[in-house]
Amino acid sequence: MPLPIENYALIGDTHSAALIGTDGSIDWLCLPRFDSPGVFSALLGGPSDGRWQLCPVGEITSVHRRYRDETMVLETDFVTPTGRVRVIDFMPVRDRRADVMRVVEGVDGTVEMRMEWVIRFDYGEIVPWVQRRLDAQGQPAITAIGGPDAVCLRGDPLPEHDSTDHRHTAEFTVTAGERRTFSMTWYPSSDQTVPTVHDADEQLPRTERFWRSWARKCKYRGPYRAQVVRSALTLKALTYEPTGGIVAAPTTSLPEQLGGERNWDYRYCWLRDASLTLRSMLDHGYTAEAKAWRSWLLRSVAGDPEDLQILYGVAGERRLFEWTVDTLDGYQGAKPVRIGNAASGQLQLDVYGEVLDALHEARIDGIKEDDFSWPLQLALADNLLSKWDQPDNGIWEVRGELRHFTHSRMMVWVALDRLVQAVEVSGLPGDVERWRTMRDEVHEEILTKGWNDEIGAFTQYYGGSTVDAAVLLMPQMGFLPADDERFVSTMAVIERELRDGPFVKRYSTEPTEADKTAVDGLPPGEGAFLMCSFWLVRAYAMAGRTEEATDLFDQLLGLCNDVGLLAEEYDIEQNRMLGNFPQAFSHLALISAAQAVTTAGAPDRGRVREQVDGPGYGEQRSR
Repeated sequence: MPLPIENYALIGDTHSAALIGTDGSIDWLCLPRFDSPGVFSALLGGPSDGRWQLCPVGEITSVHRRYRDETMVLETDFVTPTGRVRVIDFMPVRDRRADVMRVVEGVDGTVEMRMEWVIRFDYGEIVPWVQRRLDAQGQPAITAIGGPDAVCLRGDPLPEHDSTDHRHTAEFTVTAGERRTFSMTWYPSSDQTVPTVHDADEQLPRTERFWRSWARKCKYRGPYRAQVVRSALTLKALTYEPTGGIVAAPTTSLPEQLGGERNWDYRYCWLRDASLTLRSMLDHGYTAEAKAWRSWLLRSVAGDPEDLQILYGVAGERRLFEWTVDTLDGYQGAKPVRIGNAASGQLQLDVYGEVLDALHEARIDGIKEDDFSWPLQLALADNLLSKWDQPDNGIWEVRGELRHFTHSRMMVWVALDRLVQAVEVSGLPGDVERWRTMRDEVHEEILTKGWNDEIGAFTQYYGGSTVDAAVLLMPQMGFLPADDERFVSTMAVIERELRDGPFVKRYSTEPTEADKTAVDGLPPGEGAFLMCSFWLVRAYAMAGRTEEATDLFDQLLGLCNDVGLLAEEYDIEQNRMLGNFPQAFSHLALISAAQAVTTAGAPDRGRVREQVDGPGYGEQRSR
């Protein structure tokens, strides 16, 4: 059975990533891209679905893990009654190949080690043809070929084939000061030549230099630097380097409820992440990454604005058909295992606001518009104005009834506001009078239809009586000041209805009196969304509630696992992580909250505004 989610750590090469458990097992790896079929899929089933384990034989008295300082190189120390051994795991930065390298070092005494290598292509469905052979350098190797995929395993010793269940196993002894290296390389099965072996003595320091050089660029110098840098490194590891796209997570179908069916494929790039990603990168010194993300964004949404999707593949692919892998039992029995994501075809009006806000952020930070980028935004504006008043699926991608979600309407306002600023502040051409008029109308509509006097809060959707944590973004997006009495009242209702200790749920998943199902059309029950808790931290900070913001933020940092990673959600009752892991939005929200807490009491850099036309608006951003 797979380990608890928090027992995993991430390694990556900015093309794909692997999850390694505290038991020394790589239980999840897709090659050569994040969204490629799984090579190791034990995370969503069991050992027979593919894994690569390196660990001591017999009793293990303790396990200690860490990343080498400001890198994505993982060290795991196993302590046994006879000694201590260290396993160093990393993926060399790509040079047109995909590798996983594992170095075993004896630290103290003598330790008996065991290796189990179970290779399964296509999410465990293909048992490959495996053979021993000599590589191009005349060194022994094991190759596995199945369909379009092939891998080559090298090391000393090479495991032996167990014909009963198609595993490869080996046992060996490591003494203090001894070092053994193992590597696995993916390559297309059509290649006739096995790739040459990487030298760990060269690749390990090279990989460390890459990550440390990148981490040093981080401009954040506050009290939470270690956590901010770890989150930034995680985001970099989730970036598909050839295009600049950032996946929401490197995994699919880790459940939002144990044994439940809220299991989704997150190995794609959501436009919703665009604004927060760009702002975080620009604020912390990563201009090149911000430009690459902006370029991915523009390429992906290019074409007919009517065809705008909420998510795309890492290279901008649009056909992300959803299907299930019925041969996988799911993480600890949570089925189905989904590949692809049907939400790509939903109408989510907030995406327009996210895209236009992201491009606004880039513009303010000096990334100039070109002959392509501004006309594209004008086309998006025209398309938005033709459908802004329609019900949609909302930020939470509900699969139930379409509604007029308050957050969606707020993001329509954001889109129009950023268009107005593009003309008034940046001097770009556009129908500013129309946009300004519509912006004011949308603002007034939200204040009227999105507000419920009986509960004293902005509701999840027009005419509703329940709240939604997404409304906490109102001050951050400049819709209302954080001290506006309506927002203050809404925040109090959210605290009462959705908060449980440091945890904030998205919304109630229980059916309402008027409906037989929850608003999202799914069975009730899920964990607390960690990014919602970070949103509350920022809302506290912007409202001047600095002590509460700091206290909540410190509690949330305590939820990170031993190597500083966060999943999408947290199971309050069982005290464990839920959902895909590690989750980009959780780490983006952590970075944003850290900045807000650090600068609490000072003007918020993200949304410092001068008064714009019309009552009740936020402040216009300035330097």
